[in-house]
Amino acid sequence: MNQLPQSAYADKIQLKTTYVPYPPTEVSKEEVVNTLLTQLLEEFDDLQHMSIPSMYADKRELFRGLMNLRKPAPIPVAFQRGIDSLLQKELEEKVVVRSDELKPISHLIPDASIEHADQLVVWQGDITQLQADAIVNAANEYMLGCFQPLHACIDNAIHSAAGPLLREDCNVIMSIQNETEATGGAKITRAYHLPATYVLHTVGPIVPHGTQLTKHQQEELASCYMSCLELAHEVDDIRTVAFCSISTGVFGFPKVEASNIAVRTVQQWLDAHPDHHFEQIIFNVFSQEDYEQYMRVFQAMTRG
Repeated sequence: MNQLPQSAYADKIQLKTTYVPYPPTEVSKEEVVNTLLTQLLEEFDDLQHMSIPSMYADKRELFRGLMNLRKPAPIPVAFQRGIDSLLQKELEEKVVVRSDELKPISHLIPDASIEHADQLVVWQGDITQLQADAIVNAANEYMLGCFQPLHACIDNAIHSAAGPLLREDCNVIMSIQNETEATGGAKITRAYHLPATYVLHTVGPIVPHGTQLTKHQQEELASCYMSCLELAHEVDDIRTVAFCSISTGVFGFPKVEASNIAVRTVQQWLDAHPDHHFEQIIFNVFSQEDYEQYMRVFQAMTRG
């Protein structure tokens, strides 16, 4: 798999430069959204005469949906000021979860037979609320985020919370690469308005409904984890990495097999890189069912 190296795009997206947002304005979130919607609707020829809803929740939902639809394009300064203000206000209101407060597997299942148990974590929650050095986004081959308004995928959630500069960075990378991302590959960007510092974007395999899982698809999923760890390892200040459950949503990868591949691949990578600088590798799940599945993977290791 030929993969565009980080060195080919890092400077172009100012990867190592901390993003400093415009400070939040003193006006209310609703006033900010009103202004943003007025500006954004002007970008859509067929929506310029759309009326703005009266309820704030509806306005905010409309704004998110339109931003999902917005193609990569230069962002006017006034528009970016408004987005920074809105997303920073929302970030202040979030219940941010610090990764260093999460309990490792060694705490949950005290057993010396589980490799790297002090560094591995299973955490159930919203990855857009996690303060980690890097979080993993399950992207598609175009690597530009989800264009389906309000779609309930992690790609949409991460891009919506991070803001449009995330899509801009991805577009710069993909323009340099000049081809779609290979399954199992990964790229890295800043995280902008997320509590995390970086986002690792990876493309997992698609397992169509009703088809048999193949060895090749299993290898592709393992490659996602390895590619992300390799990229993160190139950045000295990434000490914690949080993986979403790659490919197990709309991409259809069976969850039992996916969790086993995820844990096994991460353990193998850590074994092969004793000089790594990671302090925590987090397996993020959204449902209780998924949490219990990951715990079963680790519990099975205690039985040999």
